[in-house]
Amino acid sequence: MLEQTKVSEPPPIGKRPSEFRYWENLEKPVVRTVRKIAERVLHFDLAPSEQRVNEFAASYFDADPLAEAFVRDVVEPLGYEAARSMLDIALAHGADAVPNAPQALRNLFADLDSDPEWLDWQQVELGAKVFRRYGSSVFRFAGAITLQSYAENSVAKALILAGGYEGATTRNRFLETASFWIDVSEPSALRPGSKGRSTSMRVRIMHVFVRRRLSEHAEWDESAWGTPISQGDSVLTLMGGSAVPGLAMQALGFRPSKTEILAMMHFWRYVGHIMGVRPRWYPANIEEAIQLLFVNFVKGAKQSGEDGKRLCQSFAQAFEPPKGLPLRKRLGANVQHRLHMGYTQFFSPPRFFGANEMPGVGLLSLYPLLGFPLLFGAETLRRNSSMLDKLADRVARKERKRWFDRQNAGRNASYKPATKLSR
Repeated sequence: MLEQTKVSEPPPIGKRPSEFRYWENLEKPVVRTVRKIAERVLHFDLAPSEQRVNEFAASYFDADPLAEAFVRDVVEPLGYEAARSMLDIALAHGADAVPNAPQALRNLFADLDSDPEWLDWQQVELGAKVFRRYGSSVFRFAGAITLQSYAENSVAKALILAGGYEGATTRNRFLETASFWIDVSEPSALRPGSKGRSTSMRVRIMHVFVRRRLSEHAEWDESAWGTPISQGDSVLTLMGGSAVPGLAMQALGFRPSKTEILAMMHFWRYVGHIMGVRPRWYPANIEEAIQLLFVNFVKGAKQSGEDGKRLCQSFAQAFEPPKGLPLRKRLGANVQHRLHMGYTQFFSPPRFFGANEMPGVGLLSLYPLLGFPLLFGAETLRRNSSMLDKLADRVARKERKRWFDRQNAGRNASYKPATKLSR
């Protein structure tokens, strides 16, 4: 039986970080213009109800009480390796297989093993299949759109202080994230005992360590930014893997249906559920997803300054060819780096590269469009043939695996928290 975990009361609706500037920015001329144009084109108001905005704002103070209790009551007294061993056994065989399983572990897995009432496994599997279909293109896309979140302190400060996305670690952390995307989106990857489910839980526990260290850091301003790795920022990450590529990557020639985009949103909602992301507001449809993205666009304070700029520059440098490569490999690596930057520039706002002092790639920023005719044609055929749909899935899975193996050079993702903060 799931015991009540002792946690503080959730913040009241209406509480928000001071850098959540939605209401201050809503009446700015550019925002009003975007809202009017969008209403004519989309036939609905980009601004959701006040209740929804308040729920989203308050979620910046929401964390993950069950996983935090596990770290507090099991990991800290017993040590990371002993707790990790218990976690591995429970993930493979269930909490009952752990000798003398601590109550915090039982609580965590009782929750994990209880399917939420909204869960539809057919939608989960379809959503994972749609995500797989994007191959490695979605990895580059996700990296590009993430850069825009670095303008916000709630994201930039967490990454800068944790040291996970600076210097030489940027490439490794990005590839570790790509490994996570692959693990969770393979067929049946989120079923009990599966690799994707296990990976999600390990990342969840890692986030608790990072959250605790950042919360205690002298530079972390909770009143301005909320809780580190909050539910607010986490639900935006789920949108960045579902609704956003579902809409934006149609520019490359992909042709997901509305049903498939909704399935991808459902898939990522369940990935988030396993990881302890239980937002007060998770969009029920594409219209609500667009509204949430509008709120995120409007609420930004964009005050990360040099920290945000450093993160963008670090990402731009992450795939530069390492020194000492033979000429042939160096030339190939340089081509991959420039194509990677082409994707980044294509999906970045105008003047973004200049504002963050990132090197532009000129006409290579149009590289993602080169494959549009062929991809659009292939997608059209796929949509009308179940056999071609299955073939497309196999091809995409192999392509993203080859891309990852080439970039990763045999390293295994560990999903371990950094042992110390960067400053």
